Amino acid sequence: MTLRGRRIYEDPSPSDGQRVLVDRLWPRGLAKDAARIDVWPKSLTPSTELRKWYHAGSGSFEEFTQRYEAELAEPEAAAALEELRTLAAAGPVTLLTASKDIDHSHVAVLLRVLGSS
Repeated sequence: MTLRGRRIYEDPSPSDGQRVLVDRLWPRGLAKDAARIDVWPKSLTPSTELRKWYHAGSGSFEEFTQRYEAELAEPEAAAALEELRTLAAAGPVTLLTASKDIDHSHVAVLLRVLGSS
């Protein structure tokens, strides 16, 4: 299973495989046809409340991770995770985000959760 995270603003690469947008909001300034998105599972994205809480600087990345993992355990998100695992079993998958710091974003949590299964 090949999974990786990249910024959506980077040019698409042939090695990306399936390109999955994992942000709830469409990235600013990016044309939809230029993004070359294959899947946009909004149920895998952090809730609006969690996203706003984290970006406000109200808590640590560790606390964000715990809250986000709880959201990923909800039935709709769990089903979307399984679909993503199925995609990744068939070939490379690149999780795309507008986040500048992927290592401290929901993408890092998703990669860890998907890689541990």
